[in-house]
Formats: sequence, C-alpha cells, structure tokens
Amino acid sequence: MSSPAHVAPEETDAFPSLAQLDSVSPVSAVANRLLDLFTSGGIRPGTRLPAERALASSLGVGRSAVREAMAALEILGLVDVRAGSGTYLRNGASDLLPNTMAWGLLISSQPTKELLELRCGLEIFAARLATERASVADLEELEREVDAMEASVTDLHAFVRADRSYHRRMLAAAGNSVLTGQINTIHSLLRVWMERAVEDSEQARVAALEHRTILEALRQQDPDAAASAMAVHMDTATARLSAFLAIEAGDPRVQRA
Repeated sequence: MSSPAHVAPEETDAFPSLAQLDSVSPVSAVANRLLDLFTSGGIRPGTRLPAERALASSLGVGRSAVREAMAALEILGLVDVRAGSGTYLRNGASDLLPNTMAWGLLISSQPTKELLELRCGLEIFAARLATERASVADLEELEREVDAMEASVTDLHAFVRADRSYHRRMLAAAGNSVLTGQINTIHSLLRVWMERAVEDSEQARVAALEHRTILEALRQQDPDAAASAMAVHMDTATARLSAFLAIEAGDPRVQRA
C-alpha cells in the first residue's frame, strides 16, 4: 500500500469552505475545526491543505494560530508538512479515529480538566503498585531523583528534568505496561504546559517535598500512605497547572503572583 507521500495531491481550491471561529482559544479552535473536517471523510489522504494565509483568512484568525495548530497536528502525525510544497493530510478518517485520546493536545478547558482528573487517578494507582513492586534499585533511583529535585529548586529546567525522571521511575517500579502507556500519553499531551507550570523556587520546593513524602511511603511499603501522598501531590500539581492554563487563556479572574 503506497504511503500518503505518493498520493497525488488534490487542488486546494477543492478544500471545503470553513466558517469563521467563535471567540475561544484560536489555536485550539483551529485544530479542532480541522480535526472535525479530517474525521468527516470529506477529504482524502494526500490532500494538500490550503496555505496558512488562506486558512487564517477563512477562519478569521491570525496566521500564528494556524501555524501553531498545524505544528500540533504534525506532532500527532495527522498532517505532513513538506518544505516548499505544503501541508498534506496523512491519513483517512478510519485511520484517524483511533487517535481520539491524543487529540486532547488540542484542548479546550473541559478536555484539559478531564485529562488532569484521569492523570490524578492513574498516578495514585501507580503509586500503590510501586509500593508493592519497587525493587531496591528502584528506590535508590527515586532517591537520586528527589535529591536532584531538591538541589535544583533555583534551576527550574533541571528541576523539571528530575521531576520527569522521578515519575518515569515510579511507573517502571509499578510494573504495568498498560498503565505506563496511558500515563505517558497524558504526559505527552500536557507536557508543554507541565514544564512551564512550576514558575518559582517555592513551588519547586513544595513539589520536591511532596515527591520525598511519596518515596518515604514506598520505603515503608505502605500503599495507603503512598496513595495519599500522591493524591496530595496531584492536587497541588493540578491546581498549579489549571491556574497556569487559565492565565495563558487570558482568564481575567486569574492573575500571576
């Protein structure tokens, strides 16, 4: 079966017309409008999409919103951006439908809230499993990551790297590949925002302490304590991320500290 790259591109003037968007987050709105179109079966794989300027004009948004939406769609593997040629739909509707969860990246506030809720429940379950299954090597690695977090509260880039490594090791200790896949998918969808949500050293110190509390519960092999500690951490992280997203969306009720 030939790849989309070998499908003759169709003329973009045959691309369906698009109504202007409502006044919501432009990037999310553009991406979701295009996703609706892609899954409707109205265009075929290999179809060349209209140019950035044309899409921006028909949707009533700035070109930067179209550019960012296309970048997100490319990351998800839904479109193929070819330098000097244009942007092409990679798959048909039947191939796109199984990726519904991944489209949470193109989020409005409600799907974001639901992703955060799902992440919370899965991370708590992972902490319970890790309590029962963590090896000495797992605990030693988690200790190193917590030490790294505590040592880098004034270097937020290093802090985020250690935080990410801690959660990866926790998942490895939990020993459930399906659970790991689900959490990793959610992390990939939220990663851009998660890595920017810790904004100062005080927030980093709080997060580091929460991670150490979880580790101590694992050492004590106390699944209830581990679950409770992870729940506290998830509540803090979710509140911080939700506030950050509200600021990014321009919610007048939320202001930076």
